[in-house]
Amino acid sequence: MQNAGNDIKRVVLYHRPGCHLCEEAIAALVALHGEGYRFQLHEIDIESDDLLLRRHLEKIPVVEVDGIVASELRFDATGVRSRLDTVGAWPT
Repeated sequence: MQNAGNDIKRVVLYHRPGCHLCEEAIAALVALHGEGYRFQLHEIDIESDDLLLRRHLEKIPVVEVDGIVASELRFDATGVRSRLDTVGAWPT
């Protein structure tokens, strides 16, 4: 049986160009990665799809960790860290 703790977790950031809160979220996620949290960051521009734009426009930046929303609007470092810890992406 494979140890789930060894899997690289997926973090998705829904953002749009020119959003200063989104830029802050990207910087914070890069900093978490620098602390040793293990995850792959996928950035999705909500302007690339009408449904994403309608769904997330009033909430960006939205951060999902393994499919679960961990942060909306202002980057919630505590919420994202907690979710990363829950899924086993803690620092090495």
